[in-house]
Amino acid sequence: MHVPAGRGPFISWEAAAVDAFVNCPPYAARNADWSIGATLTKLEEYNGLGYAARGQPSPYLWSGTDQYRSGKYVRDGVYDANAVDSQLGCAGLLKAMAALDPSAVLASERSSSVASDPKHASSSSYQSRPSRPSLKNPSKGSIGAFVVSILAAIFRRR
Repeated sequence: MHVPAGRGPFISWEAAAVDAFVNCPPYAARNADWSIGATLTKLEEYNGLGYAARGQPSPYLWSGTDQYRSGKYVRDGVYDANAVDSQLGCAGLLKAMAALDPSAVLASERSSSVASDPKHASSSSYQSRPSRPSLKNPSKGSIGAFVVSILAAIFRRR
């Protein structure tokens, strides 16, 4: 069985991700606002708004942070207030990525960090390739290269 119905099978995880971002609501590939708030909202829309309807933080976003303690849909339509999600949520993952690679920040964070950091005063420093691997200059075969390839495929199709 393929979920959602009528989609797939796909030749790879990357192809499925591109399909989801381009062809499925909420159509993230069409998104113009990549601020942290808009990005987390878009991610929650993909996972479902059942937690928001309950007034609960979504573990899909917040698990592993101080914003989440317990409560989880353990299967479709079945919510367990005592269940605890053990996987790291998207907000924690984004924060960890930014800690590992300063170039992995969302639009609103980049504009504020660039404006307040004197070494980013000229636009030429922003365009030069860093010597260390980063999301702008990923090591071949790395997770960064993988993420960059997915995003490039998505935005090429716009």
